Amino acid sequence: MSYLSKVMEELQASRKNSEFDMPSRDLAQQFVEEAMNSLFPINARRSNSSCEQEALLYQLESILKLLLLPVKNELEAPLEKITHDFMKTLPKVYRDLLLDAEAIQKFDPAASSLGEVIIAYPGFFAILVYRISNILYHLNVPLIPRLMSEYAHTKTGIDIHPGATIGESFFIDHGTGVVIGESAIIKNNVKIYQGVTLGALQVKKSMAKKKRHPTVEDNVIIYSNTTILGGETVIGRNSIIGGNVWLTSSVESNSIVYHKHETKVRTKLDESKIINFQI
Repeated sequence: MSYLSKVMEELQASRKNSEFDMPSRDLAQQFVEEAMNSLFPINARRSNSSCEQEALLYQLESILKLLLLPVKNELEAPLEKITHDFMKTLPKVYRDLLLDAEAIQKFDPAASSLGEVIIAYPGFFAILVYRISNILYHLNVPLIPRLMSEYAHTKTGIDIHPGATIGESFFIDHGTGVVIGESAIIKNNVKIYQGVTLGALQVKKSMAKKKRHPTVEDNVIIYSNTTILGGETVIGRNSIIGGNVWLTSSVESNSIVYHKHETKVRTKLDESKIINFQI
């Protein structure tokens, strides 16, 4: 027996049977890409013919069934019903995504067309993955929604938990470093920038079923690298939260919150040491 055979035997003896019942991460990624192509054929340069688009939907349905197979015994309804329920939501998901894309095009001066937003913007891709994974999350499909959101996370740096609640016309600009927790609620026409965290004040398993993340009401803008924590924290409608703000309590509607920096002018300075400054 070779040494690799011994390694294999030891690995197999250590493995638990449950490891073989997990959904495929690769298939979850393929499902996301096919969903993108089915909703927006422009993404894969597919034709607009009804026949070809229907074929894409059949392909998407087939991949979803394969993806669900390892967890079929944990589903609360037959696999076929879960699949149909998901597929029937696609027209609404498309309409919601179109509103998201239009919000991005409207408010980002660098966006020249809807097509550019759909195929090039990481914020739009992350929102797309959120909206389809959120459907499966509410159908009580285990694990697969999380595999999908982590795929978006690896591609864009944007981490949106599939259980979050997000309203219409959501705009994430740039996106890298954005974190939106499971019980966060974001209402309509909200814009957030890179590095924003909507997180929990405490990380305890006992709080798994409680609201741990903030609520952001309509028409709020949150600028880059701001951290907002806590399930009881509410950002009132029409508020603007500036960059680098740390918030753990609620903000009234129509507020402007900003991080106040302090500037000290040095009265004595040796210019020969100007590049060796210390903080």
